[in-house]
Amino acid sequence: MTDTKSSPPRPATELIRTHAERLALEEHERAQQRRLELAEQRSDLNPPDVRIRAWEKVHALRLPGDPRHPVLAVIAMGTGLTLAQVREEQRARAAQRSAPPRVPEPGN
Repeated sequence: MTDTKSSPPRPATELIRTHAERLALEEHERAQQRRLELAEQRSDLNPPDVRIRAWEKVHALRLPGDPRHPVLAVIAMGTGLTLAQVREEQRARAAQRSAPPRVPEPGN
């Protein structure tokens, strides 16, 4: 006996349409995420270090250590910062890398 409540098999065109719709939805979600990341890198609410980290994430690049590197102007433009602010973040990162590791005091 056949179950009358079960749904009939879907036609192949419906599967293709559904797959295409899923791909379109995934693309829309990726585009939305990128818009959010771009907004984060330019937001005046974020301090320079956060904006630069957001730029690094969006572009999958690291802030170069050379204060004369030409990409610094691109980073400044993309983040809405001044070149001086980008260079200050470079200096802060260099100082952090060269600082001796902090050793906790006994009893703390």
